[in-house]
Amino acid sequence: MQADLSWDEFRLVKAIAETRSLMGAAERLNLNHSTIFRRLGAIEKSLGLRLFERSRTGYQPTAAGEEMIEIAASMSESILEFERRVSGRDIKPSGELRITTVDSIGAFLLPDICRKFHERFPDVRIDLNFSQQMLNLSRREADIAIRATNQPPETLVGRRLSTARWGIYFAPKLEQRFPGRLIEDAPWISFGDSFGGAPPRRWIDKHVPAKNIVFRLSSVAAMPEVIASGLGVGLLPCFVGDRRPDLVQIHEDMSETDVGIWILTHPDLRYSAKVRAFMEFAGNEIVKQRKLLEGVRPEAQCAVQELART
Repeated sequence: MQADLSWDEFRLVKAIAETRSLMGAAERLNLNHSTIFRRLGAIEKSLGLRLFERSRTGYQPTAAGEEMIEIAASMSESILEFERRVSGRDIKPSGELRITTVDSIGAFLLPDICRKFHERFPDVRIDLNFSQQMLNLSRREADIAIRATNQPPETLVGRRLSTARWGIYFAPKLEQRFPGRLIEDAPWISFGDSFGGAPPRRWIDKHVPAKNIVFRLSSVAAMPEVIASGLGVGLLPCFVGDRRPDLVQIHEDMSETDVGIWILTHPDLRYSAKVRAFMEFAGNEIVKQRKLLEGVRPEAQCAVQELART
């Protein structure tokens, strides 16, 4: 056996193992199927060993394949760690900056912040990803996370910027059908499974009869339009709902839905010039909007109607 394997070969075997197919590995590595097939054959010939067995469930690694995959995983972690450390040594803010956040923050808070940031730091290119799930910053899936959470990951560093308060909103035409008893009797719009045990989803599960839920949605950013259509009552962050003059807020104690707004990064990236610049700039801009985030607003922004439960 004579083998002179590079990281590319280890990465290819790792991709096949994780996707269980040549096609999946090809998509992950941006190669075509025939190239993956040919390169796997060349690796196995060089080693004199079979690395995978084909089965109904896909490509299953042999004992030799498992050993190579374990080494590949270790190499991948070492490369990622090196990339994080090197990224933390830049001097001038420049290059691509990957930011992940939920769609409500991304759609309603960040556009103007990103515009101002770009004017000050034109050499930084922002890649903004909307996701309910926390991307893995250790694996460089993102450089910065702006999250609504009361339990930020202990593996990340950053600061708490504000509390995000939620409210109950409805379209005025809905009250004509359910005068005075919107919370109890009106149809409701809830959140999809991607929200898991988030405080707003828990509040609805606790206070709204299941039979009243007529619609579920996986996007907070799209929720105002659905509520405005008159389909049902729904929850919105105040910084989203209070911007809509066509929605009315029901005065209700919603403190159990309060969540913190955090800006976070990996410890190895906190000294990166672009990461540090954005975290400081965006953090300060979000703090300036604390009253909006906490539901404190001028009366002219939105009509607030108090509906007593009867």
